[in-house]
Amino acid sequence: MKKNLSELAIWGNSPIFENQIPVGQINLPSWEYFCDSFHDLFERRYYTNHGVLTQEFEEKLCRLLGTRYALVMTNATIALSLACKGLNLPVGGKVIVPSFTFAATVQALSWAGLEPVFCDITHHSHLITPDTVAPLLDTPGVCAILGVHLWGNACDADGLTKLAKERDISIFFDAAHAIGCTHRGFSIGGFGSCEVFSFHGTKILTSTEGGCITTNDDDLAERLRNLRSSYGRRMTVPIPIAGYGRFSEAQAAFGLLSLEDFPKNCAANEKRMHLYVEGLRAVPGIRFLLPTPGERHNYQYVVLEIEEKEFGLSRDALVRILEAENVLVRRYFVPGMHRCVPYKTQFPQYMNTLPVTDALCEKVMQVPSGQRVTDGDITVICDLIRFVHTHAKKLKGALPKREEPQQ
Repeated sequence: MKKNLSELAIWGNSPIFENQIPVGQINLPSWEYFCDSFHDLFERRYYTNHGVLTQEFEEKLCRLLGTRYALVMTNATIALSLACKGLNLPVGGKVIVPSFTFAATVQALSWAGLEPVFCDITHHSHLITPDTVAPLLDTPGVCAILGVHLWGNACDADGLTKLAKERDISIFFDAAHAIGCTHRGFSIGGFGSCEVFSFHGTKILTSTEGGCITTNDDDLAERLRNLRSSYGRRMTVPIPIAGYGRFSEAQAAFGLLSLEDFPKNCAANEKRMHLYVEGLRAVPGIRFLLPTPGERHNYQYVVLEIEEKEFGLSRDALVRILEAENVLVRRYFVPGMHRCVPYKTQFPQYMNTLPVTDALCEKVMQVPSGQRVTDGDITVICDLIRFVHTHAKKLKGALPKREEPQQ
């Protein structure tokens, strides 16, 4: 452990970790099971076009998520765009969406020919609510609400659905963070017209790349099958465009292995979250975004807010110090989508209307979790953060500013 400020790696010294501690999950199955699974794939010589492993993966996802349909796609961004087409949202229509989200959430709307109407969130939950959405419903051309379940916690799906029904507009959800989680005791996956999940390599349930759309709507499911590709359709129905979002057998093979490990990976991440909370409980200026009490959670992310006044340094300063020590923390989401290209010039009306989003973009960060992070690593990371807080006054102003990339 560092004993003096002069030992910090930010000044060019050796980092406390020899190898980088990644912020993403990177949960891998056993090599033996991986080889067995892919040997079968090679023996059958069937790689894509809705094969037997893809079908098995969809069936098991339905059981996990409690939905009638789970339609796997190349990735979650394509899935979101095809969901817009499956819902028959009109080109040029406007969709209410939080600005505090991953870029692909909003970019998927753009790919589908839709315009975002940026919505603010609440500080406590980081989520949109009926109260933050309601004032935007009178925006001319609004045709849908896209809610985002963040950090595994659900936004108020019931309240938002009620608003959508009152206005006779569509509602669907980006559930990329929320695989295996619940809202009011019900599995996330069955809310709204559909929900979209991500199986990216950094997710706790992964197919190395991929995503899926879940729905209980028979007609929507059939349109989505047709949008995805000509393979796996049950019947031909009219669609505006073919999306070519096929899921490979290799992705399905990896996803099935990840499904087997999913319960133990969630349990291991829960333990890691508790170690962080205990290790940093007494540090002023740190607030954890914890799972909603009483709900099932996947513990995919360990997320903190850093209050500069109480902690003594800004979030960005802390990030720089940790990254120099090979602790690859991540700032979420910087900046908000309303301040990113091309939206900041296309829709300048939102620049000063989302104060909570702007404030959280200065505070939120994710710390490493997942299979590669040991209990000992977490102990060292917590010790390092406490050390930085203790010496924050001396560090403040001494660190060179980091140039931010253009957004």
